[in-house]
Amino acid sequence: MYINGEWVGEGFETIDVTNPANGELIGKVPFAGEEETNKAIDAAHNAFKEWSGLTAYERADYLQKLYQLMMEHQEELAEIMTLEMGKPIKESRGEVQYAASFIEWFAEEGKRVYGETIPSHLRNKRLQVWKKAVGVVAAITPWNFPAAMLTRKMGPALAAGCTVVIKPSSESPLSAIKLMELCEKAGFPEGVVNLVTGSSSKIAKAIMENKKVRKITFTGSTEVGKILIRQSADQVKKLSLELGGHAPMIVLDDANVDAAVKGAVASKFRNTGQTCICANRIYVQSGIYDEFVEKFAAAVKELKVGNGIDESVDVGPLINKAGHEKVSNHVDDAVSKGATVVTGGKSLSEADHGAFYMPTVIKDVSESMIVMQEETFGPVAPVQKVETEEEAITFANSTPYGLAAYVFTENVARGMRVIEQLDFGIVGWNEGAPSAAQVPFGGMKESGVGREGGHEGIDAFVESQYVAIGME
Repeated sequence: MYINGEWVGEGFETIDVTNPANGELIGKVPFAGEEETNKAIDAAHNAFKEWSGLTAYERADYLQKLYQLMMEHQEELAEIMTLEMGKPIKESRGEVQYAASFIEWFAEEGKRVYGETIPSHLRNKRLQVWKKAVGVVAAITPWNFPAAMLTRKMGPALAAGCTVVIKPSSESPLSAIKLMELCEKAGFPEGVVNLVTGSSSKIAKAIMENKKVRKITFTGSTEVGKILIRQSADQVKKLSLELGGHAPMIVLDDANVDAAVKGAVASKFRNTGQTCICANRIYVQSGIYDEFVEKFAAAVKELKVGNGIDESVDVGPLINKAGHEKVSNHVDDAVSKGATVVTGGKSLSEADHGAFYMPTVIKDVSESMIVMQEETFGPVAPVQKVETEEEAITFANSTPYGLAAYVFTENVARGMRVIEQLDFGIVGWNEGAPSAAQVPFGGMKESGVGREGGHEGIDAFVESQYVAIGME
């Protein structure tokens, strides 16, 4: 752990970090709780005054150094990521670059946190709005993007003048620890960035009960997000929540089928389908349904499955046996209710770790199947036939989630008409990979609160302070 500029961990019970591709132990991290979390919060609180008092340009210098160090250590960070959570190494390299782009973006965006001078209604009064850093920020990050989900929170918080306490997932904490090492090398002052590992419940309890924490930023399940909302009420803590998704992809009959197939493969099978914005439900209009399914299945058959450290691998392991079991259950349920497996549909797991599942395409699915109602979080692509765009829109919106959606059509007017009716915070139009540092990322409905990235991403870490100045 990294608390107040010091590495802490001796004498603690530990959590094993294993490689999901082969079950091998690759590291251990401390199993800490409330005491260490409160120490980290105290450190962040004590560092806040000086850090927030720096100019945006001075804070940007630190962030730019961190960006450079991340790019210099890209290969090491990518290898750590692949070993701890299974992502194919070429995707891990891409994530490191993506993660670093948030640090670079917000280093500059911090210089554009503008106040206002408002025209006064009186000659002897001046009206201004100042922007102030929120305070200590607690960032709770998921296992599936262990670097990017951290920097997407840490970057704007630090740029705005906040100090941070980070709790990474116990499934993939090593990437976050390496990033703390790079923060240390970049020269961040003691207490500005802190990291604790261990008991999720105890660490979260300390974060939610400690009045020095003024802001929570969390990426994870909707169920946990709802708990955080309830717990934050006692102190009215500020919240940013990026929660669950169940992304639809609509392929209309005037789409470029080859482009739609390429987009579906890129969206669905990135990170072995373990992303919150991957296409979970594919609705294809009947006029091109058979052609799409045939070409899609052919493309999926070409994907190579294996240990992500192998340069040629396209699809790595699932994070653990529970994830594997969920995928298998979704496929079995669909088949039992009349769906047909076009390709895949089988486990590739070895007895000792049970993590691999073949990239799978299922056709003739219906809304009665679990795979169309729940987020699978695995390499399974169910394809349902629809007759009209209205039917596709109805199916797409019939979920409590509203994070991401995808639409494939070559007709501009039709595309705009469909997208205007979709209740999702992110839409890829003829595009399967919409994420970027300079755009707002977040969902509608039960998929979250607030936006990360873009110029909106820093807003969550500042408060507006109205100042009325008498000129008597």
